[in-house]
Amino acid sequence: MPKPKVLFAASEVYPFAKSGGLADVAYSLPRALHSTYDIDVVMPLYTSINREKFVIESLDEYFEIEMDGVLYPVEIYGCKYEGISYRFVYAPLLCEREFLYGPPECGYEDNALRFGLFNYAIVAMLQKNNYEIAHLNDWQSALVPLLLNENKTIKTKSVFTIHNLAYQGVFDFFYLQKIGLDEKYFILDALEFYSQINFMKAGIAYADVVTTVSPKYAKEILTPAFGCGLEGFLKLHEKKLSGILNGIDTDHFAPPFNEIKGKAVSKKAYLKEAGLKGVSKPLFVFVSRFTWQKGMDLLIEMLPKLALAECNIAILGEGEELYHSKLKAIANENANVHLSFGYDEALSHRMYAAADFLLMPSLFEPCGLSQLIAMHYGALPIVHKVGGLADTVLEYKKCDSETKKGCGLTFSKENAAAFMKAVNTALELYKNKRTYNKIVQHNMLCDFSWNTSAKSYSELYEKIRQKRDNHE
Repeated sequence: MPKPKVLFAASEVYPFAKSGGLADVAYSLPRALHSTYDIDVVMPLYTSINREKFVIESLDEYFEIEMDGVLYPVEIYGCKYEGISYRFVYAPLLCEREFLYGPPECGYEDNALRFGLFNYAIVAMLQKNNYEIAHLNDWQSALVPLLLNENKTIKTKSVFTIHNLAYQGVFDFFYLQKIGLDEKYFILDALEFYSQINFMKAGIAYADVVTTVSPKYAKEILTPAFGCGLEGFLKLHEKKLSGILNGIDTDHFAPPFNEIKGKAVSKKAYLKEAGLKGVSKPLFVFVSRFTWQKGMDLLIEMLPKLALAECNIAILGEGEELYHSKLKAIANENANVHLSFGYDEALSHRMYAAADFLLMPSLFEPCGLSQLIAMHYGALPIVHKVGGLADTVLEYKKCDSETKKGCGLTFSKENAAAFMKAVNTALELYKNKRTYNKIVQHNMLCDFSWNTSAKSYSELYEKIRQKRDNHE
């Protein structure tokens, strides 16, 4: 019997294009589901993608999409990478840009048009191929469920996953007509959002099921504190909302060691690379985007105090220039603080392998992958107890042989003092090598793979496939 066909759509997928955790999920979740489903992954063919390296070739599929009387040419490309079939949507409007979504400070003004076109292209692919399920991710593909609702000839069921509710795809009303949508959708029950249009609302309203990336975040977004203005709308659709934890691809994130002795070798090598001294000192790392969500203000307020301690600190990331400037100033003033600006996948792996502690003071975190990677590599995470961080990191004092969760240090109050208190506890814990090493070894034996989560997604897929079959 042939495997059910699934089209998995995302605006970024590692290793082709990446700005954040969505790219990692869009790479690893389809791999985890591949044994059960005939799964194709579709994304834009940005000009930054190396077509030769990945052997991306035209599939000789051409069509035009009309939006507001304007015809946009679209071509579909494809490749096989690590056993997965990838489809790429190429249209000059969508793909011919320096950045995926815009400079770090702001998005491109015409992103509504760009990703509106991407959504129409996905629907055209669903029309042509017998996909039973379309799995859409974040606002960039959130219009697809609405367009499927418009086109009753396509029987594909839809799953819409919210990776980060803070980014909703909100645009001026002007774009409603420009992307070819009827004004009947400009209502509170659909796209209308404070006199603007909201792509994410379309996914929430019209998808067959809605998921987000951790159980706690699924509850948090129903509240004003985390709902980003959509808490009431999500509450209306709560029955079809669930939270499924992300995992990590443990083949891709594979430590170069399997015991603490091996970790010491990685630490020594990285310290030499970064020009930091003192192998016996604890190494704290921060690997993330430089945005307010990631707790950058807490980090910058706390760092000068931590730098006074007997430790080393290494930071890797890119994002807002304001944060980069402040971090650079701290690094220039402290010989034990090393800053690497930019996106470097290989370097991040070396840092995780070397680290003793991961700093992760996110103000909110739908799931988070860094803490999972860190624990897998034998570094204890220090996290703000919100969202997926609360779901995946157990306070180290509760760590025992029966615990299946990874363990680290947590703080609940959203301020630098609480963060610093947790860091001071980490400094004291590091001195107690027996206890510290026991927690590290526990974490390295935990299962952070997609196994459990992929099973949950499979159950969800089967549930809506049955609905599809019953309606045919």
